Amino acid sequence: MTCSIHSTTLPSGISAIRVAVDGLGLTFSFEEYVASQIASGVLVRVLEDWCPPFPGYFLYYPSRRHQSAALSALMETLRM
Repeated sequence: MTCSIHSTTLPSGISAIRVAVDGLGLTFSFEEYVASQIASGVLVRVLEDWCPPFPGYFLYYPSRRHQSAALSALMETLRM
């Protein structure tokens, strides 16, 4: 058995998910991007034991007393 591993950069407009759906390779993606394809059986999970669940985003910022309105808005958006 021969195994060959290649890494490819895709041109703009070509989705790695589309390449995987077409059966031309594997892709690593957030589950919410491919949930419908997994549910329908078009895509399957591989190496699931090696992909722990994503607990969410973490934001580190200086603990200043007065935060900018932009930072406050970003933090509120990420909490949703």
